[in-house]
Amino acid sequence: MNLQILFDYFPDLSEHQREQFARLGPLYADWNAKINVISRKDLDQLYEHHVLHSLAIGKWIRFNPGSRVLDVGTGGGFPGIPLAILYPEVEFHLVDSIRKKITVVQDIAEQTGLINVTAYQARVETLTEKYDFILARAVAETKQLIQWTRKLISTKEKNAVPNGWIFLKGGSVREELKMNFRNMYHELTPIQDIFPMEYFDDKYIVYIQR
Repeated sequence: MNLQILFDYFPDLSEHQREQFARLGPLYADWNAKINVISRKDLDQLYEHHVLHSLAIGKWIRFNPGSRVLDVGTGGGFPGIPLAILYPEVEFHLVDSIRKKITVVQDIAEQTGLINVTAYQARVETLTEKYDFILARAVAETKQLIQWTRKLISTKEKNAVPNGWIFLKGGSVREELKMNFRNMYHELTPIQDIFPMEYFDDKYIVYIQR
């Protein structure tokens, strides 16, 4: 697992943050031996394929302290866990409908000392709290995600970027946006522009303004 690649792109991490990121490798390896949290063939590339991918959002936007962020369909905790390490003064709620995945996320958050993470099992349609941003990583069609979560976006702005949705997507996302979001402001940022690595070819940050 190439932890150094993370430190190269984020040289200003505190010693505590470096320790937290370093713990992720052994923790995910241990959990993956019990439950298939992430693809087994991906485990050796955890920091590139999962952690760094999640942190592309942290390069695209700087969340202000006190912001509230929801990670929908968090799975094994991506992008929420890496972003919570990067932004310790931001409140992250990580939800997934599958109980065993939330058990993993809760344990990893506890083992890494993440006091800014709340993880719970829920279907996103049942949520009622308000958030500045809603994140998702390859969970469902963008249109469906926005229909499910539109009511959860706060109208009070705390950040330089207006409140909205930030998704990590791949493939035909450009066509999806053109077809469904002509009337909503949106941006598409190639992750290769942030991390010029082969793995991030055809992977994007999608931002849709509330």
